[in-house]
Amino acid sequence: MILHFCPRSEWDAALSCGVYRHPSLDEVGFIHFSDPGTVHLPANALFPGRTDLVLLEIDPSTVDVPLRWEPGHGDAPGGPWFPHLYGELPVSLVVGVHDFPPNADGTFTLPPALARRP
Repeated sequence: MILHFCPRSEWDAALSCGVYRHPSLDEVGFIHFSDPGTVHLPANALFPGRTDLVLLEIDPSTVDVPLRWEPGHGDAPGGPWFPHLYGELPVSLVVGVHDFPPNADGTFTLPPALARRP
């Protein structure tokens, strides 16, 4: 599974129109996703302490637009790679929506429901 976090309001808007389109699609050409082991990295870097986030869970085998694993930062050799979706995400491909609250110190970790999966 791959994961994407966003404000609940963005997800609710996507539900009403049938597709999720993150602003990054227009800015850099893709929607940033993570795997369960790396989702905390961008969340902690971009949204520490934010309380309105949800995690969208997607089975990458169901995606019919280009999905590429690419370095998170081109200037960080050996750093983690992330899945980037080069198109809109139909809401029908989202197999789970999970609350993504920060810890007491404002940092994020994988929610227990996802961490327990094999």
